[in-house]
Amino acid sequence: MTMTIRRLYGVILFGVMLVATVSFAQQPPSTVRIRGQIDQVDGDLLQIKARSGEEMKVKLVDPARVMALVKASLADIKVGTFVGVTAMPQADGTQKAIAIHIFHESQKGVVPERFLPWDLRPGSTMTNAIVETSVTGVEGQTLTVKYKDGEKKVLVPPDTPIVAVAPGSKDELKPGVSTIVMGATKQPDGSLTTPAIYVGSGGVIPPM
Repeated sequence: MTMTIRRLYGVILFGVMLVATVSFAQQPPSTVRIRGQIDQVDGDLLQIKARSGEEMKVKLVDPARVMALVKASLADIKVGTFVGVTAMPQADGTQKAIAIHIFHESQKGVVPERFLPWDLRPGSTMTNAIVETSVTGVEGQTLTVKYKDGEKKVLVPPDTPIVAVAPGSKDELKPGVSTIVMGATKQPDGSLTTPAIYVGSGGVIPPM
């Protein structure tokens, strides 16, 4: 192999490594959804026992947003309400709600309206959407909810857990409180950080 060919191979290899490095650097950091109970609080560092039993340490980064989840009912869901519907798809194409959370008014236009797979149960979904119609039936209430790219018909059985999002504070971050972190960011050293956390208020367990 001549010196010129060796140099050419070296340039090509360097180029491949550079592209790979840039590509890796551009990958978004991975996120983790955490459901569980706060075990310990040390300033902005929380130790959460996840539903899997794993102990996870999550650091709140400023300006941290703490949102409370308070008990609500179907009567609080009206036409025009922005909701998050956790549901199971049905054979006829409808969704059967297994939990609903009512977003705070300030979250309209901030939380994306969309339909996506969810991880509460195998095969579950999440629909963030605006309630367009509400009809009472034999098996419960049927909601038509519209989001940017479509709409869904949702059957809400009478026993469906319903919560509403309310402003919270760091004072509510105490051992024994149930919580859900929608998207903790995994750092290069393996630690987790989040700018936002939901806490159950008054003994509420986040159902979503």
